[in-house]
Amino acid sequence: MNKKIVAFGEVVWDILPNGKVLGGTPSNMVFRCNSFNEQGFLLSRVGDDELGNEAFEKLKELEISDENVQVDSEFPTGTVHISFDENFEARYIVTPEVAFDHIEFSAESLKLVRDADCLFYGLLPQRFGISKNTLRELIKESPDSIHFFDLKLFEHFFNAIVVQNLLLSSNIVRIKEKEIDFLSKELNLNADNLEVFSSELSGKYKIDIVLITRGQNGVFAYHYKKGAFSDPGYKIEVVDNIGSGMAFLAGFLVYYLNGKSMQQSLNFGNASGAINTTRRGATSYFNKKDVLAFMKSTPKNNMP
Repeated sequence: MNKKIVAFGEVVWDILPNGKVLGGTPSNMVFRCNSFNEQGFLLSRVGDDELGNEAFEKLKELEISDENVQVDSEFPTGTVHISFDENFEARYIVTPEVAFDHIEFSAESLKLVRDADCLFYGLLPQRFGISKNTLRELIKESPDSIHFFDLKLFEHFFNAIVVQNLLLSSNIVRIKEKEIDFLSKELNLNADNLEVFSSELSGKYKIDIVLITRGQNGVFAYHYKKGAFSDPGYKIEVVDNIGSGMAFLAGFLVYYLNGKSMQQSLNFGNASGAINTTRRGATSYFNKKDVLAFMKSTPKNNMP
């Protein structure tokens, strides 16, 4: 049976140097889960404006259901201005006070998460009260779902209390390696190495799995009972890394939900993220067979 993954949060237009594309962590996660033959559901909000109408058209094109995408008559559709540094790392400037900050709690959203195998969410929709309160209620009302927190940091927004509350509510957490030093200071954790940091984070907040993305160095995972796992990066030519984190998380999640081992899940997720970086944007289509073929044919770097 297909697994049901609900992704809560932002639908935005990414404003790139060469134009705009529909983005947002939750929509990218849903697209990738669907491409892996699972059931992804998007829970978000857009403005009653031209960009909102274009978003609905694009979601339809990507075969992402808009049934649980609310329309806001007051606040505009979200936008994110993106630039890149010399290492292909994206820099995001997110417009404040937009529709996804005001996702409302509803009977439909409640039913959606109660039936879900996984509720996925990030930090960005926690900027303001309405979406923050809605997510808190959805987490409380879905005790049988896996709660998956993508702790990706955004410029101009970090609230330690919000982050700690989400950590205490989450079963799986993803963190970028380059953000560990900042988080270790904010959360009073030891960052001597990945395993020590992950072990302390897991123990302090009762987290089952900590996932750490390391860019070209691959990925790392820590399971509270089974210990540390890792997989090195692939020798590939990078086109861009937009959506690569979501491809990794979706790959890991669909394997993990279907009973695969931690190492198998990590390996498949790592390859999913890597193949994504060889394509342009977050919504270039590939499926499980493509990832498995990539794993067989593409060499890896040496472990750092």
